[in-house]
Amino acid sequence: MSPTVSSAARIEAFLEMMAAERGASDNTLSSYRRDLEDAAAHIGAAGGRLSEAAPDDLRAFLASLSAQGFAATTQTRKLSALRQFFHFLYTEGLRANDPTGVLDSPKKGRPLPKTLSEEETEKLLERTAAEAHEAPPGTPAHLAALRLHALLEVLYASGLRVSELVGLPVTVALRDERFFAVRGKGGKERIVPLSAKARTAMQAWLKERATRKALADSPWLFPSGSHSGHLPRQVFARDLKAVAARAGIATAKISPHVLRHAFASHLLQNGADLRAVQELLGHSDISTTQIYTHVLEKRLTELVQKHHPLAD
Repeated sequence: MSPTVSSAARIEAFLEMMAAERGASDNTLSSYRRDLEDAAAHIGAAGGRLSEAAPDDLRAFLASLSAQGFAATTQTRKLSALRQFFHFLYTEGLRANDPTGVLDSPKKGRPLPKTLSEEETEKLLERTAAEAHEAPPGTPAHLAALRLHALLEVLYASGLRVSELVGLPVTVALRDERFFAVRGKGGKERIVPLSAKARTAMQAWLKERATRKALADSPWLFPSGSHSGHLPRQVFARDLKAVAARAGIATAKISPHVLRHAFASHLLQNGADLRAVQELLGHSDISTTQIYTHVLEKRLTELVQKHHPLAD
C-alpha cells in the first residue's frame, strides 16, 4: 500500500529540510525516502499514518524487518531515518512528542566464526601428509612439508592459538605424551591433548629437524631465523593458505584461527561439553565460548528429532 497523503506530505517536508538545511546528497535523500515510505506503507497497512505513529506501531515495523531476515545494520539504518523524521516533526510543532525516544536500537548478532567441515579438514590434513610423504628426503621441500604437516596436526588436535603453536618448546615433542601444558593469555596454563596422528607427525618432524645443525640446538619446536627464534605466525598462515589451495579449498575461508574454530566445532558436534571446550581453548569466560552454541543447538535439535517418541 502506498503512503497516505498526510504521511507523504510530511515525508516531502522532511526531505526538503534535509536538502536545504543539512545539504543531504541525492543518495542520502533517496535512502531516507525509501526507508520512510517502507515504514509508512507498513503502518498504513495496519490502518494508521506514519506521522501519527505510536511507539508500538514503530516497534511492530522493526519487528517485521527482523522477521523478514533483514540484518541488524539495516534495521538500525531504518530506525535512524525514523528518529530524524520524528525529531523534525517534533521541533516543527507538527507532533507533540517523539515516539522514537523510547525505542531500543536493534542488537547486532555476534557473527558466527568461520570454520571448516570435518570433510574439508580431513582433506586438508591428507593433502599435507601426502606432500610430506612424497617430497624427496633430505631436500628443503621435504623439511618444509614435514614441518607444515606437524603444525596442522598439532593445531587441529589441540586447538591452540597460532601464537601458542609456533612458540611451542621442543620439550613438548621430546616427551611424546598424549597431553601437554601450554601457557596462554594472561600467563594462564592449561592442559591440551595430542592425537596419535599429531604425535606421529611431530616425531617425523623432530627426526628431520635433528639432521639440520641450524635447527637441532634450538629450544623451539619450530625454529626459524626470525627475531623471536621461532617460526613467525605470518609464515605459517601463508603456508597454510598455499596447501589449502592445492587441496582445492578456497583460501578465503582458511587461516590458523579457522582451524582452531574447527577443533572446537567438531568437538561439540561429536558430543563434547561446552565447558570442556572452554577449558581446552583457554577461554577465561564461558561467554567467549558461546559463539559455538549454534553447533550445540543443531546437535540437540537432531538428537530430539532422532530419539524423541513424539518427533515427526
